[in-house]
Amino acid sequence: MTEADPNLMYFTPETEPTAPAREVMMELRDVSKAFGEGEKRMVVLEGFNATFEKGQVTSIMGGSGSGKSTVLKHMIGAYKPDTGRIFVDGEDITDFNQKQMDSVRKKFGFMFQSGALFQSMSVEDNVALPLREHTDLNENTIKIMVKLKLEMVGLRGCEHLKPAQLSGGMIKRIALARAIALDPKIVFYDEPSAGLDPISIGVIDKLIVDLTKKMGITSVVVTHELPSAMRISDKIIMLFKGKIIFEGSPEEIRKSDDPRVVQFINGSPDGPIPFSKSQVDLGEELKQMKFL
Repeated sequence: MTEADPNLMYFTPETEPTAPAREVMMELRDVSKAFGEGEKRMVVLEGFNATFEKGQVTSIMGGSGSGKSTVLKHMIGAYKPDTGRIFVDGEDITDFNQKQMDSVRKKFGFMFQSGALFQSMSVEDNVALPLREHTDLNENTIKIMVKLKLEMVGLRGCEHLKPAQLSGGMIKRIALARAIALDPKIVFYDEPSAGLDPISIGVIDKLIVDLTKKMGITSVVVTHELPSAMRISDKIIMLFKGKIIFEGSPEEIRKSDDPRVVQFINGSPDGPIPFSKSQVDLGEELKQMKFL
């Protein structure tokens, strides 16, 4: 048996190697929001806690009225929370005024559900709009930037077209090109695949994932489309009555035994998420109105 060479160095890790921590680009910390006063007061968001990481796609899901849009409006600064804090790129923006928020929003890109293209403007001018509004780039540079963004969504060569000449899927892709025109750190997608055919949905899904990974974007997707969310998401957050009832990977949500999550995934009309909005028996309500 030979002795170990004392000149050789051996390294035995004390713990298992861990993956490097991801960079958090946005955080909502214990955010709550209510509207109305007294008996009419309605809590629409309660104790919302979530982080959104660089190079990751996070989908926010839930039924109608679950609080998805309220979360999104807080993230873009359209709403101020009643309680809680909001951080963007490590900076607390909760109490920012409008001028300060305008500066923060330069880090944002937004893809609207309808596309929200200006019908009187060409594709080139639609995509160039944020570049002209928020930079001092000359026109030649702007045209080059527009071509680069259109190339990324597969629509270079459509610069001269008007929105009326485009299909629904093309409109969404042009809207995406405009959303990334300023190379944002965070892109928000509001129902990006709504109203599209299956092939167009697949194209949009692929673009969201590819651009997120290649550009290191933090992508936040608000959607009802479960198949899309399963394909594109690194993390899914599900809301019910303004509260998070699930947070995890697509694989984890498939295994969830929460009856509300199961009902949503299966699309069942029966379950803890009620079909009827009213919680008052119809007969009792009519009696109170003296009809019965």
